[in-house]
Amino acid sequence: MRRLYQKIYLAMVASLVLVVLVAGMMWRLGAETSPGAMGFEFARELLGAALPPADAPPAVQRQALERFARRVDADLDLALFDRSLAPIASTGMPLPPPRRGERSGWSFGARGATWNFHLPDDRWLVVHARRSPRHPAIGIIVFIGSIALAVAIGAYPMVRGLTRRLERLQNGVEKLGSGDLAARVQVEGRDEIARLAESFNRAAARIEDLVGAHRLLLANASHELRTPLSRIRLGLELLAQNNDPKYKAQIAQDIAELDALIEEILLASRLDANPRLQVHEDVDLLALAAEEGARYEDCAVDGIPVSVRGDPRLLRRMIRNLLENAKRHGKPPMQVNVGRDSGRAVIEVIDQGPGVPETARERVFSPFFRLGEDASGTGLGLALVRQIARVHGGDAMLADGARACFRVTIPLEA
Repeated sequence: MRRLYQKIYLAMVASLVLVVLVAGMMWRLGAETSPGAMGFEFARELLGAALPPADAPPAVQRQALERFARRVDADLDLALFDRSLAPIASTGMPLPPPRRGERSGWSFGARGATWNFHLPDDRWLVVHARRSPRHPAIGIIVFIGSIALAVAIGAYPMVRGLTRRLERLQNGVEKLGSGDLAARVQVEGRDEIARLAESFNRAAARIEDLVGAHRLLLANASHELRTPLSRIRLGLELLAQNNDPKYKAQIAQDIAELDALIEEILLASRLDANPRLQVHEDVDLLALAAEEGARYEDCAVDGIPVSVRGDPRLLRRMIRNLLENAKRHGKPPMQVNVGRDSGRAVIEVIDQGPGVPETARERVFSPFFRLGEDASGTGLGLALVRQIARVHGGDAMLADGARACFRVTIPLEA
């Protein structure tokens, strides 16, 4: 069963069925038609045949009682009463007569438990064992205790199985909280606890990926930031020694590069930490591509108007990064195509460069990856393109072909 409440409900039903069975067995043993009741009736008939007749002298009946007590070799008190419950004969300690209207069976009085036999000739034989049985309340307690024990034994395996899985889940949470990002828990079953374990594993994997990505981003960012800072420091020293305008222009260019790098690092970190759209607007991708393409020479924009729901600032940055990548690493002319394909908006940016080797087709979308000895750019442009596309429900990839063609797809219902 896949649901936890079903298991608990089944355990309750099974326990109730077990209670009914035990109660039925107890009732069966105590019923009039039970083997015990039949044996009691058989003993009544035998005693009626073994004792002298009702009109025999009391001395004869007393002798018969004494003889019976000796034969059974037990510490018994016997008392015989007539149909009017008047005493006829007795042996041992005196016993009270049965209550009027009472039937054959057990009776509990001041002397404890007695057996009352209503003989066939309407006489009554009362038998009392000096080692009397226990009070019936003890039997009730034993009966209820047996039921409780049966329920406890039947419910323990299921309850322990549930708590054991919860304990393992708790241990996994504590390991994750203590800094062990590789902590996972074993998924057992298909109920709510199993789904909770799966959710924990997914969350732990997501946290591990985020922390790993942030560590990698921090390590790479610290390395990338040193280059423009070093150039700025050197430029300032040269500018102080020789007031040459070219050093001032170089410093301004390095500051702009540093500012762009910091902006892209912050944007990548924000998208990684919260991969959800904060702005939902209708954006015409063809118009957006035409505006960005107009900033570059030898760039043609073609296609059909396609509108998607998304963040226009992020979509503009995505197209700009694709064009900047084509300008830096490709060859003119550049071509931007906008269209539809199977319910998705498609943006293609093509240049006449040599393309990307097969072994690096996925790595170019990794942060701070640069192809070959190329050191230009921040190394975050294509990584941001893929992040922005996936935030909008789509993806970015490198299309097959001899030329460099980057293809972005976004669902029209994003």
